[in-house]
Amino acid sequence: MARRTKEDALATRHKLLDAAEHLFQAQGVSRTSLQDIARRAGATRGAVYWHFKDKADLFNAMMERVTLPMENAFNQENDLQQNLGTPSLNSIDRIRLSTVNALRQIVTDAQTRRVFEVATQKVEYVEELQAVRLRHLAVRGGFLLGIEQAVATAAGQMNLQLPVSASAAAQGLHALIDGLIQNWLLDPEAFDLLEIGQLAIDVYLRGLGFPGAPAAAGPRGAGK
Repeated sequence: MARRTKEDALATRHKLLDAAEHLFQAQGVSRTSLQDIARRAGATRGAVYWHFKDKADLFNAMMERVTLPMENAFNQENDLQQNLGTPSLNSIDRIRLSTVNALRQIVTDAQTRRVFEVATQKVEYVEELQAVRLRHLAVRGGFLLGIEQAVATAAGQMNLQLPVSASAAAQGLHALIDGLIQNWLLDPEAFDLLEIGQLAIDVYLRGLGFPGAPAAAGPRGAGK
């Protein structure tokens, strides 16, 4: 019985998150109430407060459901390389591969695309959503630190003198990726996010002095 109750609670939680995704996308975060979300999920307002402290807590849970797997993957060795028994990727190729995998997920997975659209186009950092802003800053900070460390490590391994600091290089790469995603979400027909993303990232890393991407990692070999 206890197991069943836990499963029911988890199912309700996911229904609430699903409802929030769709309502936030359709009418914006500020204009969506917790009552709206409860009604869409076929639940009570009390059920919302059982699972989430407030709207910001619900929003952050919605983001984490999609983005945490991507964030974790960015900081791990590539599973494909391990499964094939090939040597581990160097830091720069891992940046390339992890970024491309993230772009591919945004392009091919409707839920990921919907959540990123909400996060970039449908949220205002008003007082009730300050916790959302703080999470955004924390995620960005973690991403920047990971990139900075990877760039510095790769430069050391290759005995490369970077034209800018590793911190500045990380800021630039983050701005490039973030800009690509936001502009593509505004108009997905404007360009191929995966192809242009790979090309832009490769050009950027070449500009820092790193070798170009291996042929198999280029746009034509990206599983398109």
